[in-house]
Amino acid sequence: MTKPESGVIRLLWILALILIAALFDGVLGGNRSSGNVTYDGRSLIINGEHKLLFSGSIHYPRSTPEMWPSLIAKAKAGGLDVIETYVFWNIHEPQQGTYDFGGGRDLVRFLKEVQAQGLYACLRIGPFIEAEWNYGGLPFWLRDIPGIVYRSDNEPFKVRMQNFTTKIVSMMKLEGLYASQGGPIILSQIENEYSMVEKFFNEKGPPYVKWAANMAVSLQTGVPWIMCKQNDAPDPTINTCNGFKCGETFTGPNSPNKPSIWTENWTTYYQVYGGEPYVRSAEDIAFHVALFIAGKNGAFVNYYMYHGGTNFGRSGGAYIITGYYDQAPLDEYGLIREPKWSHLKELHAAVKLCSKPLLYGTKSNISLGIRQDAFVFKTKSRECAAFLVNRGVKDVSVLFQNVTYELPSYSISILPDCKTVAFNTKRASVQYNTRTMKAVQKFDSPEKWQEFNEPIPSFDQTTLRENKLLEQTGITKDSTDYLWYTMRVEQDSPDSQQTLEVGSRAHVLHAFVNGVHAGSAHGAKNESNFYLNNNITLRHGTNNISLLSVTVGLSGSGAYLERRVLGLRRVKIGGKDYSMQPWGYKVGLSGENSQIFLGSGSNDTRWSKLDNSSQPLTWYKTRFDAPSGGDPIALNLGSMGKGAVWVNGWGIGRYWVSFLTGKGEPSQKWYHVPRSFLKPTGNLLVIFEEETGNPVGITLDVVSITKTSLVDAQCT
Repeated sequence: MTKPESGVIRLLWILALILIAALFDGVLGGNRSSGNVTYDGRSLIINGEHKLLFSGSIHYPRSTPEMWPSLIAKAKAGGLDVIETYVFWNIHEPQQGTYDFGGGRDLVRFLKEVQAQGLYACLRIGPFIEAEWNYGGLPFWLRDIPGIVYRSDNEPFKVRMQNFTTKIVSMMKLEGLYASQGGPIILSQIENEYSMVEKFFNEKGPPYVKWAANMAVSLQTGVPWIMCKQNDAPDPTINTCNGFKCGETFTGPNSPNKPSIWTENWTTYYQVYGGEPYVRSAEDIAFHVALFIAGKNGAFVNYYMYHGGTNFGRSGGAYIITGYYDQAPLDEYGLIREPKWSHLKELHAAVKLCSKPLLYGTKSNISLGIRQDAFVFKTKSRECAAFLVNRGVKDVSVLFQNVTYELPSYSISILPDCKTVAFNTKRASVQYNTRTMKAVQKFDSPEKWQEFNEPIPSFDQTTLRENKLLEQTGITKDSTDYLWYTMRVEQDSPDSQQTLEVGSRAHVLHAFVNGVHAGSAHGAKNESNFYLNNNITLRHGTNNISLLSVTVGLSGSGAYLERRVLGLRRVKIGGKDYSMQPWGYKVGLSGENSQIFLGSGSNDTRWSKLDNSSQPLTWYKTRFDAPSGGDPIALNLGSMGKGAVWVNGWGIGRYWVSFLTGKGEPSQKWYHVPRSFLKPTGNLLVIFEEETGNPVGITLDVVSITKTSLVDAQCT
């Protein structure tokens, strides 16, 4: 019977396990040099060797080039073989035919860093990606192409999709980045979770799937193509699984000649404003990875995300918070999150010890109880590995090969020699850690701040006019979150109170009557519209009604994205419908248009002293010096409401501290400021506050990790 080891003995065993696995992987697979990539029903085959691969998603635009080496190194140290990333169409082709691959958009530089650190890459071109990214990664200019229907057997869309896909493949070939050229890319993906919408396109759906696959394969990359969550993926593309529990839910490859690949093992879940963070335990992730490998013959597992990062600027999708997948093994700042990172590292090491039986052995399944079984893999040379599975809610003892093993509830024990437990998915021998935020600079003096009040436009100050309410993004082209709707109301009678009723399909609304704030309202994720109902005072004579409609990212999920509408749908005052009367429109904010967040734009602005009046739609600016050291830093915006932040002209992202969760807490109040955005002294901080936040409560915090006690118990 096995006995529980002491913490010290178990730790020594784990360290030895990792060293042995590393040596074993080197012997079995040689070095990480790329080459010919094929596949069979068991795994990917690289340079003639079957491979069992662990991968992690790191999105290059959600971090900075200065962060990439550290993120990739930590992923490698965590036992990963592959880095997976989407390709973000809308940042690379912001205008049709105009491309941008500079700075944080430098995909080639990112992939070369992956290669330099001895890892493979999986390139998910899409080019539709969803990814909780603005418009699912589609450039907004697509919507203006006559007759276009996205992601359908539609010629206008297919032409643009093929152009971009070809552009990316050509770039990769030119740089020698495909494994067939000696580069790191061993897999590419076309489309993304299309089966979720395929039925909505009726007879235009299946032909599109075939076209996309054939188009991709015709580009002759020399590496396989995958289509995730696409059971009808045509040969030779490989259908793959996304989800929390692919060890249970994956129906398997659609051909016996294709391997089992898990493209997205969700390490947490994306968070929206007003939503609580989803914390997925290390033990649950490890259980389902082991189950996928043993039960589904899994040969490739990718963690989505391994590092989530930051939705800088306006890059996040509808209602998505600025911090993305912060509960991943590497948090938003790139710091290691324990016990998740180390527990998975130990899992990888244990599985790699089983590589030869898993990849070359024969599999058998043995019942060990009502909800317990063993997956056993044996080679002809009698090498043996076993996965003992307990799917029950209670700890049990099981008899396997005349030896009794203790299996905690809902856990899997891995036996690389069919005798000794090298790892159990529910037992961690790692240190827990805690992330600490320490204020190193306060902006608590009004003298440190200057302000500029955003002008409230009236109908007479607009040049774009229409006798109806226009759809918002059709006017803004998604160049800004903001669109002013203005009109005039004549009041013949004395001053009186009326009810203002506005229905909107945008995300936020701020109403002003004669330049005075008259109320605000907002929607929420999964709501198609919201309403503002407020009492207002109309004075005798002409009244100016100014309504600021605000988006918080564009939705990137579902069918027919080109048909989505945003903005105001109906306006009533005192029960009278004003929707079909003369309206004036202004795109964006004056501060945006003058680039007030840049040094030059800021210098041209007439700033005034902070007067603590807390008016809506106010710009604030101050300067600060970079904190010493190299730890990550973040702005604590807990005293603010809703708006956006820039540091030295870099868009840190949207904030929405006032949108509280059900527990009465902000979804996010710390906002990452990458060190590479800073100068040693005199950094310009500009904030646009839509509500009535108080900038003197802002602090600049240093982010660090504090380790806690060594744990030799079940993960919590």
